[in-house]
Amino acid sequence: MGLSKTQRKYRIRRRIRKVSNGTAERPRLSVFRSNSEIYAQLIDDEKGVTLAAASSRDKDIASTKGNKTEIAALVGKAIAEKSKAAGIEKVAFDRGGNLYHGRVKSLADGAREAGLKF
Repeated sequence: MGLSKTQRKYRIRRRIRKVSNGTAERPRLSVFRSNSEIYAQLIDDEKGVTLAAASSRDKDIASTKGNKTEIAALVGKAIAEKSKAAGIEKVAFDRGGNLYHGRVKSLADGAREAGLKF
């Protein structure tokens, strides 16, 4: 019998995390996508600390109109601005087991447009 959707996603997430590790100089940009919201965090895995976070539930982003992919792009721009304020230029992208498509890709493109390098 094949894997369920959640089991497959969990396997992919573990495989990504083996390779992708965040440091203070190059933190991990972790993306979590629920059915209605999207969240992004910059994580230093050596210390186990979240350096910056942005989500579609933030007040300035939640008040804007648009579809989910447009809002994901705004979240990407917001996390890039917060990372620049913290002095971070480069990140390691962690798509969290999601396909690099749709909202996850939109978030990554928004972060790249705002100046993050990964």
